Amino acid sequence: MTKKMNVESFNLDHTKVAAPYIRLAGTTTGKNGDVIHKYDIRFTQPNKEHMPMDGLHSIEHLMAENIRNHHASVVDISPMGCQTGFYLSVINHDNYDEILDVLEKTLNDVLKAEEVPACNEIQCGWAANHSLEGAKEIAKNMLAKRGEWHVVFAE
Repeated sequence: MTKKMNVESFNLDHTKVAAPYIRLAGTTTGKNGDVIHKYDIRFTQPNKEHMPMDGLHSIEHLMAENIRNHHASVVDISPMGCQTGFYLSVINHDNYDEILDVLEKTLNDVLKAEEVPACNEIQCGWAANHSLEGAKEIAKNMLAKRGEWHVVFAE
């Protein structure tokens, strides 16, 4: 048996999941009662495929900018270092189905985008590493399996 780790995702058996999926990865309650819900948004199958860095970087910019147009409780959306997905944190909101709808709207925004926001040396730490077409391909692939997002584990 594997030792229990402090990081929730390190305790997830990555060989048993079936990407793409969106799962509630955890909740944290602050001292004043605010609750942060963290979602694991997995775009690609761990250890089998990953998002190319330039496309991942661009979809990160696009989602970070656009998701806030669809939901006021977004705290952050951050890419995973393994390049297989993102973490989404929201405050005081626990409606899973609404989160799925927000992500669907945000990914549709990616498909309609004509440029990557903040894709310049003033606003981005690696401005040369972007691909709008790569971001659109990632979004298209995720949206094509929208009906499967609620299924986390392979049967």
